[in-house]
Amino acid sequence: MMTGEPFDIEIGQAILAGSELGEGLPVVFLHAGVADSRMWASQMQAVAAAGWHAITYDRRGFGETESPDEPFSHLDDLEALLDALDIHAAVLVGCSLGGGLALDFALRHPGRIIGLVLLGTSVTGAPWSTSDMEAAVEAAEEDAYERGDLDMLNKVQAHQWLDGPRAQSGRVGGAVRELFLDMNGIALRKPELTQGEPAPEVWSRVGEVAAPTLLLVGDEDFGALIERHDHLSEEMPNAFAAVLEGVAHLPSIERPDLVNTLLLQFLDAIEGGGSPELD
Repeated sequence: MMTGEPFDIEIGQAILAGSELGEGLPVVFLHAGVADSRMWASQMQAVAAAGWHAITYDRRGFGETESPDEPFSHLDDLEALLDALDIHAAVLVGCSLGGGLALDFALRHPGRIIGLVLLGTSVTGAPWSTSDMEAAVEAAEEDAYERGDLDMLNKVQAHQWLDGPRAQSGRVGGAVRELFLDMNGIALRKPELTQGEPAPEVWSRVGEVAAPTLLLVGDEDFGALIERHDHLSEEMPNAFAAVLEGVAHLPSIERPDLVNTLLLQFLDAIEGGGSPELD
C-alpha cells in the first residue's frame, strides 16, 4: 500500500506505479535495491506536511510496477516520469541504488536538480572492500542465491542491509523487519529484466555535482559505504554530511524521526537559500 494519491505512468510497455502527496516544490524519493517506494512512507508524510510536493514510485523490477523484459534505462524512466508529471526541477532523495540513480540524473541533467539527499548511496565505479565479518555475510548471501533459496536469501539480505553486516542478525525487528522482508521478497520474485542499460561511470565525476547535497550514512552500514560517504563529503563542492549512530543501510524505516528531521532542515535551507545546520 502506497502513501498518498496513487498514479500509473506508461513508459514503453512498462507501467510505473507511483504516488504523490502535498503541493509545492517537488521532492522525488528513489528507493533502495532491497526495497520499494514504501520505504519512504514517513518521509512522504513529513515533507508534504511541511509544504512540499512528495513523489515516489517503484522502479522496474520492484513493488507494484509491471514491466516486460524490454530494453530500458532507469535514467530515461526517471526523466519520462518527471516529464509526465510536468516537473522541470526537483529535489531528489535516494537511498543505495536510488541514490546512484539520483547522481546519474544530476550529472546528465544538472539544470533539473534543486538539491540531492543521498543515503548510503551507490556510485557506479566506486571501490568495494569488506572486512572478514562482512565477507562472511556476503558468502552466505551468495550461497543462498546459488541454491535458489529465495526465502533464505531474503533473510540474509535483511541481516546485511537492515541489521547491518557487523550487527547481530535480528537487531531490527517488528513491523520494520516485516516491511523489509515483504518489499525485498517481492523484488526477489519478480521476473528478471535482462535488457537494462548499464549505469554510467560516476565515481570519477562526483566533484562535478554542484547542487546542494545532504549525505547520510549509518554507522552500522558496510565499511565501504562509510568510506564512500567520507570521500563524497570531501569531493562534492556543496555537500553536507552526517553519520547516523546505531543505524544501518535503511535509516528511513529504522529511524524515520531522525531522517525526517535532517531532511526537513535541509529542505528549509534550500528554500531559504542558506546552509543546513545539521543537529
